[in-house]
Amino acid sequence: MAVMVPRERWSDERIDEAFNRIDGDIRELQLEMRKGFERIDKRFDQIDNRFERVDDKFDAVQSEMNLRFDSINQRFDSMQRTMIIGFVTLFASIFASVIGGVFAALSLT
Repeated sequence: MAVMVPRERWSDERIDEAFNRIDGDIRELQLEMRKGFERIDKRFDQIDNRFERVDDKFDAVQSEMNLRFDSINQRFDSMQRTMIIGFVTLFASIFASVIGGVFAALSLT
């Protein structure tokens, strides 16, 4: 034989208690979520600070590289000047030799 349990009737007070309990649970979850988001925000702030330090390091490295490249450019400029002076001197010597040879040939005739 099956025994039937009479169905409980929910009173307004019990419904209010249940909703208050659920509302309290939701508020606790919201508070936990806020705390979690605050922790995440703090971590992002730390990451932003790290990126700023990395950017500063990259800027320092870049300025050092620029100084070194400027030094290399000065060396190339110096080498180019030396080569131009050498070629001008070489061609002047060749031209002077040819002119001297022409005068020597003319003086023999």
